Amino acid sequence: MKRWRLLPHPLLTLLLSIAWLLLNNTLSLGQLLLGLFLGWGIPLLCQSFLLRTPRLRRPGLLLRYMLVVLYDIVVANLHVARLVLGRPEALRPAFIEVPIDIEDEFLLTLLACVVSLTPGTVSSGLSGDRKTLLLHSLDVDDQDEVIRQVKTRYEAPLKEIFECSPT
Repeated sequence: MKRWRLLPHPLLTLLLSIAWLLLNNTLSLGQLLLGLFLGWGIPLLCQSFLLRTPRLRRPGLLLRYMLVVLYDIVVANLHVARLVLGRPEALRPAFIEVPIDIEDEFLLTLLACVVSLTPGTVSSGLSGDRKTLLLHSLDVDDQDEVIRQVKTRYEAPLKEIFECSPT
């Protein structure tokens, strides 16, 4: 197990090395070695800042989740475009407090990012006890409906896709 301390994130090392080669647009030996060195060194130096990723329990459901999020992004883009091009007085912005059941830091971060990716909503904060996510939405008819959608469309599938263990 001691060898894993020297290579704590092999996949990240590989991705960083490939990104380095793509950015330099060359496969020369020097750039390859430098890319491997950076791909190894950056995760090693930053490992205390990286969140522990929970174990993926249902990869097929993850693919479905990604498609749902992509669909929601497209629909939200159309909705926001219609709002922006329409009458400003038609906007009903609101801050909404969404109670959260997820305790894992990585999954909390993922949930906040997914909510912020859909145009018209942004995660604005997390309570100190990490039980409430504060959202800002550009157009809100019913706050309870927004809460229900976040919990059923985004939070519940994350809990099902990953093994959720308390931090």
